[in-house]
Amino acid sequence: MNNSLFSIKHGIIPACDVETLKELEVIVREISNMRGIAGYKVGCTLALNYGLSKVAAIIRKFSDLPIIYDHQKASTDIPQLGEKFAEVCRKNDVQSAIIFPQSGPRTEEAFISALINKGLVPMVGGEMTHPMYLIEDGGFIRNDAPKRMYEIAAKMGVDYFILPGNKPDTIRKYHRFIQSITKTPKYCMPGIGAQGGDIEKAFKAVENAQAYAIIGSSIYKAKNIKEATKELCEIALSFG
Repeated sequence: MNNSLFSIKHGIIPACDVETLKELEVIVREISNMRGIAGYKVGCTLALNYGLSKVAAIIRKFSDLPIIYDHQKASTDIPQLGEKFAEVCRKNDVQSAIIFPQSGPRTEEAFISALINKGLVPMVGGEMTHPMYLIEDGGFIRNDAPKRMYEIAAKMGVDYFILPGNKPDTIRKYHRFIQSITKTPKYCMPGIGAQGGDIEKAFKAVENAQAYAIIGSSIYKAKNIKEATKELCEIALSFG
C-alpha cells in the first residue's frame, strides 16, 4: 500500500486518553506547533463521551496532523462490522484507525479492506504491552496468534504495525518477521513511559525503520506538558 501517513520518519504520537474535551484542548494547544509530533491518538473514552466529531473538532482548532482512532480494541467482532466502523471513522475526520484482530482472520481481512476502501490507513496490532496477554504468560491469547495477525496484515499491504514498546526483544522479533514480508514497515509503539518502555531501546529494536512512540500519561499528567513533550520529541528526532 505504501501509504505515508506522517511527514516525519521518527516522532511522538500523544495518546490523548483524557476524560474531557477541555483536557484534550490543553494538550493540543500546548504542543501543536512542536517539531516531532507526528499525529494524535484518541481513544474510546473521549469518543464515547462526546462523539468523534467533537473530539476531532478540538484537535483541528490547533492542528492539521493525522488523527488516529483507537477503539480499544477494534476488529474483535464479526467481519460485517468493518464497513460500518470504517465509515464512522471517515465521516468524523479520522485518518487512521488501530485494530487488534483477535476475532480471527476473516474479521482482520474485512476490517483492513474496509479501512483501505474508505481511504483510511489501518494500523494493525498483535501483541499488547500488559502482562498476562499470551498463554505463555498466563493470558488467553495463543502464543503464535500475534505473528499470524501481523503476517495477514503485511500480505494485505498494510504499512503500519503496532508493537509493544516496552518489550524490545519482542519488537525486534516481530520487526524481522514483518520485514521479511514487506520491505518498508512502519511502527507505532505504545507502552513507552509509565509502562516501562524507552524510546531509544524501542526505536533501536526496529533497526532504523520508521518508528513513532505512542505516549499517554507521561505527557498529559506532566506538570509541564510542553517541556515534557519537547524532551520526548528530541529523543525521537535524534534517530533522523
